Amino acid sequence: MKKIRLSKNVKIACLATYDVLALAAAAVLAVLLTNVGVGERLVGYVAVSAANLAVYAVLFVVSGLYRSILRYEGIYEFLRICASVILVFLLNLLVALLFAAVSVRWAAVNAMLFLLFTLAGRYGYRIFLHYFKKRDYSETDKNALRTMIVGGGDAGGMFIREIRSSGKINLRPVCVIDDDKDKIGRKILNVPVVGDTRSIAENAQKYGVQTIVVAMPAVGRKRVSEILAICQEVKCPIKIIPGIYQLVNGQAMLSEMRDVDVNDLLGRDPVKVNLNEVIGYIEGKTVMVTGGGGSIGSELCRQIASHAPKRLVIVDIYENNAYDIQMELNRKHPNLDLPVLIASIRDEERIDDIFKTYRPEIVFHAAAHKHVPLMETSPCEAIKNNVLGTYNVVRAADKYGVQRFIQISTDKAVNPTNVMGATKRICEMIIQTMGKHSKTEFVAVRFGNVLGSNGSVIPLFKQQIKEGGPVTVTHKDIIRYFMTIPEAVSLVLQAGAYAKGGEIYVLNMGEPVRIYDMAVNLIKLSGLEPDKDIEIKITGLRAGEKLYEERLMSEEGMLTTPNNLISIGKPLEIDEENLWRKIEELGRAARDEADAEEMKRLVTTLVPTYHITNN
Repeated sequence: MKKIRLSKNVKIACLATYDVLALAAAAVLAVLLTNVGVGERLVGYVAVSAANLAVYAVLFVVSGLYRSILRYEGIYEFLRICASVILVFLLNLLVALLFAAVSVRWAAVNAMLFLLFTLAGRYGYRIFLHYFKKRDYSETDKNALRTMIVGGGDAGGMFIREIRSSGKINLRPVCVIDDDKDKIGRKILNVPVVGDTRSIAENAQKYGVQTIVVAMPAVGRKRVSEILAICQEVKCPIKIIPGIYQLVNGQAMLSEMRDVDVNDLLGRDPVKVNLNEVIGYIEGKTVMVTGGGGSIGSELCRQIASHAPKRLVIVDIYENNAYDIQMELNRKHPNLDLPVLIASIRDEERIDDIFKTYRPEIVFHAAAHKHVPLMETSPCEAIKNNVLGTYNVVRAADKYGVQRFIQISTDKAVNPTNVMGATKRICEMIIQTMGKHSKTEFVAVRFGNVLGSNGSVIPLFKQQIKEGGPVTVTHKDIIRYFMTIPEAVSLVLQAGAYAKGGEIYVLNMGEPVRIYDMAVNLIKLSGLEPDKDIEIKITGLRAGEKLYEERLMSEEGMLTTPNNLISIGKPLEIDEENLWRKIEELGRAARDEADAEEMKRLVTTLVPTYHITNN
């Protein structure tokens, strides 16, 4: 049967008509019930009833009762109706006592009847809706997924209510899990609270649960991680409702469930930075981000834009990426001065012209080739872009008096076994050497893998699971450090506040994670069984790939900063003359398209810790 949809104005007119009829019925019934006898006071009763109609109309309109949606009316609307009725009754009482136009008994009964009719109409409609919704809901139960809600607090209750009111969420709450002993054995919106988190697996089997929703937005990551570990025993999909920050700021709704991601499994608490220190060196400044359309670069732009720079200059060679971040920032920060420039850092003249025109005071250099296997087969491109490109940007920064220059580096630069990591180590050497002689404060920030970046293993695993497998892992024992992109970038900005020149800042990425375990967890959280529903295929280490990454070379040592997630690697002595000579030699070889093995050999003459591998 097709639903009849009424416009807002028609609905308001229907409600107002109901109120008029309710007021008329209350007036007539009050006369009959009080036996006051109208007689010579007929004109008085009619006049007072008409006046009541006018007063109620004004009160209901002013208090917003005709703007509220009936199905969502609650205590606030109830109190406004009661207040309006009491006010009109007091006016009627005044008229009865001063002019005897109506009786006091009639005024009291009339007020009570109108209150009863008004509430019955509004809340009766809600009961009517709920009854039919419940019937519709029970009829579609066969198709709705039997759902366990983990979390019996406000969020869990609101989520159950939203499932039932929307009619568009294909879930049927059958049980609630909560660690509060006072709630166990009771019901939340008629859904039983059946046990604590230790009983998740037992109750999932008992109630035939087909999906689990974790509704605990205010709980810390560590606790969520512990709960997810328990949920993995149940072979069904697991969803999480948005975090409290997103809900409060209107960035998400309760119904917008998301899949569990690796960050939930890591169980780390959010990183903390000193925003005053970050704002202190960015606010009112002209800031440039190279590679501003990439995973790290675009997040740098987002966070920098929120710290009130005078101007944010985005430089990127890929126009689509640059356009996307430009459109996003224009929407969020319409008053931001935001030049977006298409340029290659390899083009020395173009880079010089950009620095000359915009005179940046702070530069974040994120432009780089970063894919390890691709750079193994194209080492000349890695040298041209990562080394020579960085050299161009660094020299322009020095020439045009940039105050602070932050180079984005990687833990792959430590004892590198691949070309990409070795080129990043050369970039660090350039930064440290320039920092000795320039007025610009040159620093590098070194960190590991970030979750969700382009080419990251996590999106690959999710896609492979979606396609039915196999999930490919290069080695069963390979481990990596992980951090979310926003967290890594916030620490990069914090490290920038500490810069004095020549430092290599190292981010604490937490405990390393075994990639194989990550694949197993993601498969389980999708409601599938590893090596039964989804195969995990070991493919062997790729060229240049290490089993584990290091954050520091042994001789670098480790110094602390005010933020315990940021450390400083002690600068190593660098033969400056040899550095510049070797960079020139590398540049010539790269431009002449020397073969891959020759390029790698030349890199080892500049980076002695680089170990060429042929996995």
